Amino acid sequence: MFKVETPATEDELAAYYHFRWEMLRKPWNNPLGSEKDEYDQVGHHRMVREPDGRLIAIARLHYNSSDEAQIRHVAVSPDYQGKGLGRFIVSSLEGLAMEEGVKTLVTNSREISVPFFRHCGYEMQNEGDTPSEFGPQNRFQMIKRLHSNSLKKHPEWCDELERTWHESIPISEQMGVTLFQYTGRTLETRASLNKNINLHGTMFAGSIFSLATLTGWGMIYLQLKEKQLMGEIVLGDGNIHYHKPVTSQPKGVCHYEYMTADFDALKQGRKCRVDMKIEIRDGDRAVAELTAVYWVLPEKS
Repeated sequence: MFKVETPATEDELAAYYHFRWEMLRKPWNNPLGSEKDEYDQVGHHRMVREPDGRLIAIARLHYNSSDEAQIRHVAVSPDYQGKGLGRFIVSSLEGLAMEEGVKTLVTNSREISVPFFRHCGYEMQNEGDTPSEFGPQNRFQMIKRLHSNSLKKHPEWCDELERTWHESIPISEQMGVTLFQYTGRTLETRASLNKNINLHGTMFAGSIFSLATLTGWGMIYLQLKEKQLMGEIVLGDGNIHYHKPVTSQPKGVCHYEYMTADFDALKQGRKCRVDMKIEIRDGDRAVAELTAVYWVLPEKS
C-alpha cells in the first residue's frame, strides 16, 4: 500500500528533483538544473516511495492566483505506470487545492499525457487550438473546474451514505461526522472537535478510532456502489497507531490504493475480505493510522 508524502529533508528534496530530471528532462537531453523553476520555492511537492525509500512518483502544485492552481511535473516510474499512482498523487494535490478554496485547476500537458489528464477530469482549454511549443514537445492547456459537486462524485451516493451513518450508527451524528470529499478514489470525512474533546482539549482516542472505522466502512460502501454490488459491511479487525493528538480539524482519509479486496468472491455469493489503511489527520498532518480488515457479507437470498 502506497502513501503520498512531502519531501521533508534536504536529501529527500534532492532525490525528488533528480527523479524529476530523470523522468521529465533527461529524455529530451535537457541539462541538470533544467528540472527546476521559479515556483519550486512556493509550490507544494508530493512524492510516493517504495518501502526501501526508492521514489516511484512525484508531482507539484502551485497557485497562480487565489482562485487558480496549477499541477505540474507529474511523473511515474515506468515500472509502476498503469497502476493508478499518477491519479493517486494528482488526487492528493487536488484535495489540497480544494481546501484552499481554489476554483480552477490547470495543467500544461504534453500531448502524450492528454489521455491521462482527461481520465482525471481535465478538459482541453480550447479544443483544436494550436498548442504552444516547449522544447521538442507540444503542450496543451487543460482545465478542471472545482464546482461544489466536484468535491463529491455521485453526490446522491454520498448523501445516502451520510443518512445511513446517522440512522444506523447514531454515534456518527453525535460526533458530527460528515462526508467532505469523494473523488472515486479518495474519501475524506470530517468530525467536530468540540463534540469529541477530552479534558486535555484534544480528541478522544475512542472518537479517533470511530472516525477511522467509519471512513473505511464508507469507502467500501461507495466502492460497492461503483461496482454495482451489494452486501453487509462489518469490521473484522482493527489495529490503530496514535502518533500525535488531534487539536484542530479531525479528518479521516482513505485512498483506493490503500485497499485490497476480492470483489469477485462477492459476485460469486461468497464473503469478501477487504484490507485497508485509513489515516486520521489533524488539518494536513497525519496523526493516526488504522490498519483494518473488513468483511462484506453477501446478501441473503
